[in-house]
Amino acid sequence: QAQLTESGGGVVQPGGSLILSCVTSETALIKNFMAWYRQAPGKEREYVASISTIGATNYAASVQDRFTISRDGDKGILYLQMNKLKSEDTAAYFCHLPGLQNLWGQGTQVTVSS
Repeated sequence: QAQLTESGGGVVQPGGSLILSCVTSETALIKNFMAWYRQAPGKEREYVASISTIGATNYAASVQDRFTISRDGDKGILYLQMNKLKSEDTAAYFCHLPGLQNLWGQGTQVTVSS
């Protein structure tokens, strides 16, 4: 079965930036509808952003104009560029391939703290 692996998390100060990556074991999967989710301690997992097969993007209101989702179809990598980070962005971030395969990565931790 295909796998998703996130990386790029870390500790950053408020106002800082991070780029998350999600690599697939099957390159072509990245060209499907893909999404990023996040889960903060004690909270439910929530939608962050998604990109369609034709490249149309959508964002949660809380990250609109700060985060950018993109992908490199040839390399099989999904990205999440996160700018102007806030403490409330602290969470584990997961990439997700919905549908029949319903794949989730193991997550990468982002901590925004001064």
